[in-house]
Amino acid sequence: MRLVATGLLVAMAGLFLLARSQIGAQAAWPHPAWHWVLAFSEAAMVGGLADWFAVTALFRHPLGIPIPHTAIIPENKDRIADTMAGFLRDNFLTPQVVARRMSGVNIAEAAGNWLSAPDGAAGSRVRAGAAELLAQVLESLDPERLGNQVRGGLVRQLGKLEVAPLLGGLAETAIADRKHLPIIDSLVRWAGLTLEDNEPLVRDMIHRRANAVLRWTGLDEKLANSVIDGIYKMLAEVVVDPKHPLRGKIEEGLATLAHDLRHDPAMRARVEGFKDEVLANPALAAWWQGVWERLRTGTIARLRSPDPAMGGQLAEALGELGQHLRDDPALQAQINRFARRTMVGIAARYGGQIVRLVSETVKRWDAQTVTDRIESAVGRDLQFIRINGTLVGGLVGVLLHAANGLL
Repeated sequence: MRLVATGLLVAMAGLFLLARSQIGAQAAWPHPAWHWVLAFSEAAMVGGLADWFAVTALFRHPLGIPIPHTAIIPENKDRIADTMAGFLRDNFLTPQVVARRMSGVNIAEAAGNWLSAPDGAAGSRVRAGAAELLAQVLESLDPERLGNQVRGGLVRQLGKLEVAPLLGGLAETAIADRKHLPIIDSLVRWAGLTLEDNEPLVRDMIHRRANAVLRWTGLDEKLANSVIDGIYKMLAEVVVDPKHPLRGKIEEGLATLAHDLRHDPAMRARVEGFKDEVLANPALAAWWQGVWERLRTGTIARLRSPDPAMGGQLAEALGELGQHLRDDPALQAQINRFARRTMVGIAARYGGQIVRLVSETVKRWDAQTVTDRIESAVGRDLQFIRINGTLVGGLVGVLLHAANGLL
């Protein structure tokens, strides 16, 4: 456009020279049309040159001559930056403007319509992009440091939680609902299996504790058999008899333990001390780090897996979320209100920082960078001004020539 505008100005200069030459060659009786052409070309050159000077003076010194009040943009870069920042602050980043604009936008419904739309290329790109983004985030973070941070957060939360009353309440609820009976049965069966696996050890203990007479007569073996058979019989009776006295003792012990966990300060202190020892144990940290690494690598593998099942599950979840957002006015109102308050809060709290960021960024640019960026944005329109100035100037010259002829 600069070449077009300059070419038009050169054409007017050529037309001026042509008109002058024709008038000079026909000095006695020149054709009247050449006077009109001369007036048009003269005024067009004046208008084109004036607009060329004005447009050029915005960005640089015309012909490199430091004429006052030229190179306006480079010379006033900092003031322009402050003006831009002020305009942005006063017209876009005030809480009132943000609230007014956000009040007419139903973000939740728009998101719901988009998410609930039939699956297509856009939905596939969303799922793939979200999965890849999450996978890259998990890969970019330091696994050991992130695992330690997660573990530290869990440890801090568990450290604040008093587990003894919680365990006591759970035990009392289980006893009241008779849900502890399967646990007692499991404990009795476990005791029987443990005894069966350790029969040689029990027999050896009885043999070593028996006196020499019992060992000489072989009664120690019979005694061991009687003890083991008696224990087996007692455990079997406990399993089949819901009213067995030993079962009652176990239930009584569980009830006492549940009560102490809730109301006995000494018991609660012991449980809390045990909890703190477990949380501080390095073995727990090593175990958690292994669990976290397996969880992290497994999640990354699933996110990047081409398995259509996972993509279908993600698509189904996104579709259900979109339907809720689209069809639930109450949910829309909550989300829109949250979005509006969030944006208003950002404008009120960080508007000044955003404005300063714009101003300081522009101020850090060198003058040539500012000039080039503004000129690339509006330069085409400015060259149209030169073209219009050339043509309008020529028309004004014709009008003046006509007025001069009438007078």
